[in-house]
Amino acid sequence: MAERILIGTAWPYANGPLHLGHIAGCYLPADTFARYQRLMGNEVLMVSGSDAHGTPITVRADQEGVEPAVIAERYHQSFLDSWKRLGISFDLFTSTHTANHEAVTQDFFLRMREQGYIYTQVMQAPYCPNEKRFLPDRYVEGTCPHCSSGARGDQCDHCGRTLSPTELLQAHCKFCGATPETRDTEHFFFKLSAFEDRLREWVSDKTYWKHNVMNFTKAFLEEGLRDGPITRDMTWGVPIPVPGYETKRIYVWFEAVIGYLSATKEWAQDKGKPDDWKRFWMEPCRIYNFIGKDNIVFHTLRWPAYLLAVGGLNMPYDVPANEFLTLSGRQLSTSRNWAVWVPDYLERYDPDALRYVLSINSPETNDADFSWEEFLKRNNNELVAAYGNLVNRCVTFVQKHFDGVPPATRTEADEALLHRAREAVPRIGDLIGLCRFKEGMREIMALTREGNVYFDAQEPWKTVKTDKARAGTALNTTLNFINVLKVLFYPYLPFSSEKLHRMLGYSDSVEQHGWKAEELPAGHKLGTPEPLFKKLEPTIVDEENARLG
Repeated sequence: MAERILIGTAWPYANGPLHLGHIAGCYLPADTFARYQRLMGNEVLMVSGSDAHGTPITVRADQEGVEPAVIAERYHQSFLDSWKRLGISFDLFTSTHTANHEAVTQDFFLRMREQGYIYTQVMQAPYCPNEKRFLPDRYVEGTCPHCSSGARGDQCDHCGRTLSPTELLQAHCKFCGATPETRDTEHFFFKLSAFEDRLREWVSDKTYWKHNVMNFTKAFLEEGLRDGPITRDMTWGVPIPVPGYETKRIYVWFEAVIGYLSATKEWAQDKGKPDDWKRFWMEPCRIYNFIGKDNIVFHTLRWPAYLLAVGGLNMPYDVPANEFLTLSGRQLSTSRNWAVWVPDYLERYDPDALRYVLSINSPETNDADFSWEEFLKRNNNELVAAYGNLVNRCVTFVQKHFDGVPPATRTEADEALLHRAREAVPRIGDLIGLCRFKEGMREIMALTREGNVYFDAQEPWKTVKTDKARAGTALNTTLNFINVLKVLFYPYLPFSSEKLHRMLGYSDSVEQHGWKAEELPAGHKLGTPEPLFKKLEPTIVDEENARLG
């Protein structure tokens, strides 16, 4: 029976182009999962959008001397282009800067306030005497009081702790360097502490969560949940729907996660069926939130608490957060240009090569490193030499010697190879369904190597001269083996899988055939062979490394 699955990914700040850390952290795993679930015949909705109200946007706008909306729209369009070219198959990628999102966020705010979970309190906040304004979290930088690393006023990326600007040591204004004064300001607070016991109980049966996600979540619960402000002194963002607070806005960390619901509502409205959002939020549905590890507690504790406060909506089923991606052994740094930007990558290389490298070396449970040396090696030695070469040799040989239609008689040895391929389909599907993408990809590549061993042992380039029928049988077996590989690779490498689908003589899409092992129809004629992947020159390593920093 088909399942209903909602996939929500982290909302990237619209203050700069995407880099490989973003892709490896959540967007590629989410897309792999979505494509697999669609092949399984499940009803899948994958949504997200640009976070237009984060302080990184206002920081960049201040630096460029433009309005925040200009920055947000510029990079929102960049994101849309990157998703299309990289094959990230969102059903809707919207923005937090929409009337729909504002209305849904304000409705959440008012309903939670009516339930007594939002209250006002005077707090101390940093105020810059030079800038003559209260400083949003990211406008304050300093030293983390917990791990002594450099940190921002909202969070320490090193230890992952949520912070307030007044906690920072050696705090200073990001723009002028002045030491902020501490002044009183009234804000709205969310009563997170009221949900500690219910969240502890809710988390207790999530034995299928990743260890890093569960451990991080339990650590915060053990420390005790504290109430925190959900509004800020700024004029960019979702307005507070209460008179008297016109110079303040709802905090981005509160409103961004509500985007999963507002995006679903927007998707339903766009379809002309405005009540369809309820099928994902008020009827049986598994909700997955793909994020990076710096967002774990917002999705395993805060967002679930908001949902409990409002009531009547589905809770997340799984939060498969990835660890971080490093670059040539160093932490990614956008300010120092120590990053590989997705638009730049796509100008020079194929999307599936990147999807492959980031899948087989994914930061699923530990940090992983990307280097151009590894990219070159995996592209040439694995994609081109193992998978692409097997496809090219077989399809080209069939076209040359059998006019694209090889005979189908098989021996026991031939059937054994195909049996292993058929057995791999449900096994690898289970791995993808459990969000164990790296393990799934490694099994597919191991199976690919088995196909090469079989093909080399059969030596059809020799037997075609002495026993053409036997050569044809070996080629037919390999073609059907490749037809299974095409399906297994599809969630990971959609572009090359569709190319192979056409080479195998199909005119529809891989998705229309589903997640199963299919035999090529008798008498089925192949399409035109073409290289599945491009071999890269060793010189690219020095060229790309020279672009870093």
